[in-house]
Amino acid sequence: MLSFVLRKGVRAAITVLLLATFTFFILRLTADPAAVMVGLEAPPEALEAFRQRWGLDRSLFEQYVAYLNDLASGNFGRSFVGDRSAWEVVAERLPTTLLLMGVTALVTFAIGIPLGIVAALRRDSWVDRLAISTSVAGLSLPNYVVGLLLILLFGVSLGLLPTSGNATPWHLILPVATMATGDAAVFARFARSAMLDVLNQPFMRTASAKGHARPGAVLWHALPNAMIPLVTVVGLYVGRLIVGAVVTENVFAWPGVGSLLVMSVQNRDLAVVQTIVILVGVTMVATNLAIDFAYRWLDPRIAGEEG
Repeated sequence: MLSFVLRKGVRAAITVLLLATFTFFILRLTADPAAVMVGLEAPPEALEAFRQRWGLDRSLFEQYVAYLNDLASGNFGRSFVGDRSAWEVVAERLPTTLLLMGVTALVTFAIGIPLGIVAALRRDSWVDRLAISTSVAGLSLPNYVVGLLLILLFGVSLGLLPTSGNATPWHLILPVATMATGDAAVFARFARSAMLDVLNQPFMRTASAKGHARPGAVLWHALPNAMIPLVTVVGLYVGRLIVGAVVTENVFAWPGVGSLLVMSVQNRDLAVVQTIVILVGVTMVATNLAIDFAYRWLDPRIAGEEG
């Protein structure tokens, strides 16, 4: 178990380091932050003063070494906008993004997984066909298209719901609906496929032969086994949720990390972009680690094979 944790920890650290390195160089090689922040028409003296103020006049290697030293000490740098700590700038936006992602995840699980299970239990019925059709429709439409359609319908045409900001709980409805539409479709399809596979296993026929009622057999035998492939989908879903939040926040002017990321990339606010990328990378790595442990808990055979 200790070797497993150490191996996964080393891989996680290397992954985050490579991600931070890639972000560092790509931001500096694609545009000059001084030209973006000060302006292309600014006098050369102003551009040079900006570069000296933020250490951009040094070589890329020197900047990279300084960046790694700062990261090692927990310093994520300072934002060009307002000369504030980059972590403070991101932390201010983080709760609103976590709220959006958390509510979306709850709605996605509450709709997608039960819909897929019911579709599998009622295979080839109208429920199954409706679930498949809904899933295909949900997967076919990108988040920004769904968001714009919801804005036009419920915001502009009917005037029932707010379309921007986060002032009230009502502001959550359209962004959550936008993100959960496609996500619930993904979980419905995977849950249906996983449940159908489990229902055809010999141990399910044995449970029925022993006289177990179908609801009990599904709850105690089929569902736990169907959860194993669904755990994989959860890991992929975290990445999809983050990307969806970036798109949705900009569509609905939701003041979260996603909209901050887009704005910071446009301004070449290096420290803020790097902080957000590292935060996302750590989140994905931590999610994958949690899934590895979940596999070992759900299926002890995995731990035995690794041992």
